[in-house]
Amino acid sequence: MGALSQAPYRGIVLAEAEWQQRRAAHESRVDGWLGGVTDRRRRGTTHPVEDFLFEYYSFRPGQLRRWHPGAGVVLGGEAARELLDRRHYVEVDGGVGLDVAAVLGARAGTVAWARQLLRATATRPGWFGCFGLHEWAMVYRWPAAELRHPGVPLRLGPDEVAAVVEERGVRCGHFDAFRFFTPAARPLNVLQPTRDDQPELEQPGCLHTNMDLYKYAYKLSPLVPSELVADTFALAREIRVLDMRASPYDLTGLGYEPVPVETVEGRATYAAAQRDFAVRAAPLRQALLDAIDSCSGLLGPVGT
Repeated sequence: MGALSQAPYRGIVLAEAEWQQRRAAHESRVDGWLGGVTDRRRRGTTHPVEDFLFEYYSFRPGQLRRWHPGAGVVLGGEAARELLDRRHYVEVDGGVGLDVAAVLGARAGTVAWARQLLRATATRPGWFGCFGLHEWAMVYRWPAAELRHPGVPLRLGPDEVAAVVEERGVRCGHFDAFRFFTPAARPLNVLQPTRDDQPELEQPGCLHTNMDLYKYAYKLSPLVPSELVADTFALAREIRVLDMRASPYDLTGLGYEPVPVETVEGRATYAAAQRDFAVRAAPLRQALLDAIDSCSGLLGPVGT
């Protein structure tokens, strides 16, 4: 077998009892999020807040639940051999680990893009003056039957929604939010983001930018530990609640009181929550960057 490197996340050997405890804790944590999702899928219904992360993002519930230790962790004990059935897991000195070089080779473009975007976002000041009007722009001058959540009523009439958008204006730099704007709303946006200029426009005050930490975490899996993926999911889940509470949809029937950003008080509440999410997102963003940099510094494959 080849020798293990001494780079970060390398040579960390977990005894069988320890890694199985970690795996069980992760699975239990995720199961707490999945019960309602699974039940609604059986019944053919959906929830505009709790199901969104599984509809908008491509990571399936079972993938979120599956535990990975992350790059440079060696799992000891006979039970670790079950991971050899998974792609890129190999026998290493002391047990079973991830062939990091193989994963990096297969994900080179994804890893490079994630590093570029995460680094650029981390160095940019946050902006807290959008007040969630991206969600308003997604229903602006649009037929009710064609809204993204047709089963959920609006708490303001179409003309009132339009008046808020036209009075306040929209300044959204997040491409994946902008692409859902109605055709009538797009010209009203101060910025006209594209996929190519995403690294130049994303900033750490944006709710969707911080929600997308989950997307980059799972795209980097299994290089990052599943606990980190779950941490980003937990944050994204909370952010989605604020996102919809500040939207023009009426979710009081689901137990969500509105954050009325059409008012001065509502905008202040939104901006304060936005700042709190930015503070909480920063260490998660840095953890993803640290994981990428650690993996990129590895010398050669882990395999035998």
